[in-house]
Amino acid sequence: MKRLMAVYGTRPEAIKMAPVIEALRRSPMFRSTVAVTGQHRALLDQVHTLFGIRADHDLDILTRRQSLCDITVRVLDGICPLLQHERPDAVLVQGDTTTAFAGALAAFYTSVPVVHLEAGLRTDNRCAPFPEEINRRLVTQLASLHLAPTGHARDNLLRDGVPAASVVVTGNTVIDALRWAVGRKADYGDPALADLDDTARRVLLVTVHRRESWGRAIESVGGALADLSQIEPDLLIVLPLHPNPVVRAAILPHVGRLENVRLTEPLTYAAFARLIHRSHLILTDSGGIQEEGPGLGKPVLVMRNSTERPEALEAGTSRLVGTDRERIVKEVRRLLHDRQAYATMAQAVNPYGDGRAADRTVQAIGHWLGLCGRPAEFGGTSHPVCAAASAPETAGVDHGRAAHRGSLDAAEGVVADEEYDDARVPQGGDDADEFDPAQVCR
Repeated sequence: MKRLMAVYGTRPEAIKMAPVIEALRRSPMFRSTVAVTGQHRALLDQVHTLFGIRADHDLDILTRRQSLCDITVRVLDGICPLLQHERPDAVLVQGDTTTAFAGALAAFYTSVPVVHLEAGLRTDNRCAPFPEEINRRLVTQLASLHLAPTGHARDNLLRDGVPAASVVVTGNTVIDALRWAVGRKADYGDPALADLDDTARRVLLVTVHRRESWGRAIESVGGALADLSQIEPDLLIVLPLHPNPVVRAAILPHVGRLENVRLTEPLTYAAFARLIHRSHLILTDSGGIQEEGPGLGKPVLVMRNSTERPEALEAGTSRLVGTDRERIVKEVRRLLHDRQAYATMAQAVNPYGDGRAADRTVQAIGHWLGLCGRPAEFGGTSHPVCAAASAPETAGVDHGRAAHRGSLDAAEGVVADEEYDDARVPQGGDDADEFDPAQVCR
């Protein structure tokens, strides 16, 4: 029995890692342990409670005003001795957070092979998103097995010189989490949303937080929301506020007193899933919501100039709109009033998974370690030959619906919003370099 250690520290990592942890628990091939860094705290703990995960090791690194450098150093300082003591056969990291990068680097330093889940995402702009694009590129250099969510991601890895034998297309485990959550119900948990389901008003769900948008870009988003509030008085705009004071300081002056804008504190994982299901369309700069939104038939307008998820653009489930105030207003209103345009996006196929990514992940690791055959990749037709238990069925859910636009009535999905590395605001210009990607992206 091989020993594996999953290392993660943020809510989105936990959401996408949870189905894999469960699949590993059922597999007779592996004994797995969970080591969390605590890069997020309350948000991470919420996910653990929802999925019934208990960490074997918790570094609890979160501190007030932590920087990217602080996170990296503390993760290395905590994970390196842990790996030296545990000596797992491999370390699993997920995605592109600073925890994922530092965890992979710690494994490399201690001669433990790295398995990278959600490998191969690229924008080809090292500063957008910041710091995620560099994080995931660096993890690619450190990893031995690369589990790509899509064919696009696989092609990116091959272009980077990764051997084809080291890449397996699994689908995205977030769709597994979405399927697991279908049919569950959760309270919104915020008074601002108490009557949300008692009205027929259409809901525009908004999330904004990306580091590269701090400053004028987020202020432009705030202005666009204010314009939409006045132009579309029957529209309800729901904005769960990001914890970072930089984001709040840019958004609140524009929307803080508007009747049809509902501001909430960060919602629990399950509550936010319910909110996505209730929404009519989504305006976001998140990467993860580009995956979950289409799973519930919600058009996604992406407030970025590039995306590491081109599959959504090609499938027609999302559209890049940037952060220009007038363009945001125009694109939202087009989907509010052009039924055909809305239907085209809402009914497009979700290209990110079929709910079996965790099982493929376990089999891919087993094959890599010489324990079983190579899995049929996402989109293939052959059957697994590995000794990994299948995911439990979800009562009343057809197994084709998570990958396609389905009418998931009375169901909720699970959303993995992007990471945030800190929740601080620069004071009087000191350490402003921590917040300005332009310093290294000229």
